[in-house]
Amino acid sequence: METERLIRTLALDAGHRQRPVGAVLAVALLLAMPVSVALFMSILGMRPDVRTAMHNPFFDLKFVVTMALAITAIVVSLHLARPEASLRGWGWLLLIPVALIALGIGAEMMMPHQRPWLTRLIGNNARACVSAIPLFSLPLLAGALWALRRGAPARPALAGAIAGLLSAGLGATLYASHCTDDSPLFVATWYPLATAMVVAVGAIAGRKLLRY
Repeated sequence: METERLIRTLALDAGHRQRPVGAVLAVALLLAMPVSVALFMSILGMRPDVRTAMHNPFFDLKFVVTMALAITAIVVSLHLARPEASLRGWGWLLLIPVALIALGIGAEMMMPHQRPWLTRLIGNNARACVSAIPLFSLPLLAGALWALRRGAPARPALAGAIAGLLSAGLGATLYASHCTDDSPLFVATWYPLATAMVVAVGAIAGRKLLRY
């Protein structure tokens, strides 16, 4: 009888298929995004001249960079969710947004400007940037960490840090529609600083939550 029960249990386990981590992550982010959007709209909201700003290529570049960060970090996160996975051979994907903003800085430097480069770098919204992006990212980070628990990352702190990257990329995308500082110099300075804060939180939380 015990043997028959064991066979039935094994058969049931074999028939069970856990949802892929990617599907769970997509659902988690879709559920968390309205929370981040609600925070964004209640605290900041979109900039009033957004329709005019859309004709500025440097305004559009902000979204290209932040979405590139989010997408590449999602790809790397799903890779790291496997127990045998490492960052080797995949980390270069995270350089894509870096390359994009570097190209933007180069393009801006070749254009005539009335404002000096240091003024453009400091901008008018540095304090809002480094506080708003982490705030809008936290619900997304919570959802991402919950989803990645369905996997088995060999390096939970690293997996948590990359989850912080993807969350910060999405949070920065929200903030970019409010920020009136469109200079790539500003984006390359303050957005990474805000992102680093989310990455640190993700690494600390991932070390505890993503262990298996």
